[in-house]
Amino acid sequence: MSKKYKIAIIGFGNVGQGLAKLLSDKQTLLSEKFGIDISTVAVCDFLKGSVADPDGLDHNELLRHIEEHGNLNKMQTPFSGWDAEETIAKSGADILIELAYTDLKTGEPALSHVKQALSNGMHVSMTNKGPVALAFPELRKLAADNNVQIGIEGTVMSGTPSLSLGNDMLLAAGITKIQGILNGTTNYILCEMEKGLEYQVALDQATDLGYAEADPSGDVDGHDAAAKVVILGNLFMGLDLTLSDIDCTGISAITSKDIENATLENKHWKLIGTVGKTESGFIASVKPEMISKNHPLASISGATNALTYSTEILGDVTIIGPGAGRLETGYAVIEDILAIHKNS
Repeated sequence: MSKKYKIAIIGFGNVGQGLAKLLSDKQTLLSEKFGIDISTVAVCDFLKGSVADPDGLDHNELLRHIEEHGNLNKMQTPFSGWDAEETIAKSGADILIELAYTDLKTGEPALSHVKQALSNGMHVSMTNKGPVALAFPELRKLAADNNVQIGIEGTVMSGTPSLSLGNDMLLAAGITKIQGILNGTTNYILCEMEKGLEYQVALDQATDLGYAEADPSGDVDGHDAAAKVVILGNLFMGLDLTLSDIDCTGISAITSKDIENATLENKHWKLIGTVGKTESGFIASVKPEMISKNHPLASISGATNALTYSTEILGDVTIIGPGAGRLETGYAVIEDILAIHKNS
């Protein structure tokens, strides 16, 4: 018999909809292969509305209402109109799926949602970097105090299992340094500049393709990657990093001439996030680097992400995969739920 998990989703944008699609498509697989039955009992979105049903919402109906109406306001359910706090308090969910927008400076509103859920004895899966980058030690302690778990796979490299690789497979190998291409938007821009485009043209193209936000500063200035460096350093090296500890430089100053010079030297410009321990403390940075073609990250093209773990026993281990996408990030939530089930 399958173990049933009731989930409440806060935030029903691209990732939430991608998750709903996966839960609909993979329901039989999850039950037969992994022994779990995931029932979505509440969805809450600040703009799209809020619905709840203790017997479970129909994922296809949720998606149909979004496609036809742009919101959930016309969906007939036993409960509706709850805000995030009410959804957490009243839904009866076992797991909170926190997908709402978050401010990297404060972690809000997601941070408050996560704290409330953990305090109420709910497991949490989140794709938001803010709460993890700003308050992970506090959240981990709160989870332990309430005998629940936190899943954060989607905070780095989307659904590509970069964190579980490090945590489950490589910790005993002695991780000494982590380097990565942690932002697909900037990697796409640099690759397009190698093809001859000017920076602004490449940025506009990235925006048109949905890689960059309307305000791309978080990507191109390096702040998105810096938050991921904080997560990696704190999770795998026991550091207590904050965003202010990261030596952060973006890509906006890279010129076509810089790209040409790198090509002449048989090298590539990449925005590299680095974290590692040193004799005097640690190094933690995000900055454009001109790397040789035999570097493990040199061949990463387009909006793809990659992470290289340097270890004492295995040497360098690199994982490559998508760093964004509605289905890809939605899959990270399923990874978290499977881990919660395995460890319960």
